[in-house]
Amino acid sequence: MAPLKPGHRFPMSKYGYLRETLIAEGLLPEVGGYLAPAPARFAEIAAVHAPDYVDRVFTQTRSAAETRAIGLPDTERVARRARLSAAGTTLAARLALEYGVACNAAGGSHHAGPLGGAGFCVFNDVAVAARALLDAGQVARILIVDLDVHQGDGTARIFAETPAVFTFSVHAERNYPEEKAVSDWDIGLADGIEDGEYLAVLREALPKVLALNRPDIVFYNGGVDPHAADRLGRLCLSDEGISARDALVFSTTRAAGIPVVGVLGGGYDADIVALGARHARMFAAAAEWM
Repeated sequence: MAPLKPGHRFPMSKYGYLRETLIAEGLLPEVGGYLAPAPARFAEIAAVHAPDYVDRVFTQTRSAAETRAIGLPDTERVARRARLSAAGTTLAARLALEYGVACNAAGGSHHAGPLGGAGFCVFNDVAVAARALLDAGQVARILIVDLDVHQGDGTARIFAETPAVFTFSVHAERNYPEEKAVSDWDIGLADGIEDGEYLAVLREALPKVLALNRPDIVFYNGGVDPHAADRLGRLCLSDEGISARDALVFSTTRAAGIPVVGVLGGGYDADIVALGARHARMFAAAAEWM
C-alpha cells in the first residue's frame, strides 16, 4: 500500500480489511493463495497513456495540476502501487482466459485517460490489460462492464477509436466526473435508485451488450460505491443488492462461456471494516464459477 495522510478521502486501508475478510470467509488461505506480479513496465503503460505523463509518474515529476487532478501524492510508492495494479489486472486477465474467472484485489482505476490521471486513478489498469491482450493476439474483442457509481470516463476516452473494445458504463448520472465521456453504451441513473430498479436495468442491458459485442473476455469493474452508505455515491443499493449485482455479472458471462476478470473499483464508506467486507462480495460471486 501507499500510505496517505490521516483524513485523506481515499480509504487505502480497505485493501487490508478486504484480505482479512477473504481469509475469514475461506476465500483465501492465511498464507499465500494469490499471485503477485512484478510492476508493469513503461512500454505496457505507455501503450494507453501519453508517454511523457507516464515518465513523470515514474520519476515523480508530475505537475501540481496533475497531482490535484489525481488526488494522490506524487511519491514512489504511489507510482509503484499504480504499476502493480496494472500488472495485477493484466495477470488476472490472462488467468481468466485460462481458467474462466479471475479477480484482482485492486484495480478499477477507470478515471485515468489517455493524457493523464484523475479521481484517485494514476494508471488505467483495465486499459493496460486490455491493450496487452489485444497486442499479444490473445483476444480479438473485449467488453468492459463498469458498474462503479462513477462513469468510466478515462476508459471510454482511451478506447474511443478502438472498435475491438466495447465500453459499457452504468453510473449515477449526476456524480463525478462532471464532464462525461462517451462510452459505447452509457446508462446514467437518477439519484437514489435502490436494488430492484438497479438490478432490473442490469438484467435487461447485460445480455444485450454481450450480444452486441460478442467478446472473447469481459473486464468487470465491481466498485461498491453504488451502496447507500457510500460517502461518494448517489445510489442506494444494499449489501444484498451488491451481491446480487455481482452474481448477475458472473453468472451471465460464464453461462455464455465468456471468461471474466473482476477488478475492485471504488468504495468510500467511512466504516472501513464494512467496506472491506463489501468488496469481498465480488470474490464470493466469482468463486461460484471457479
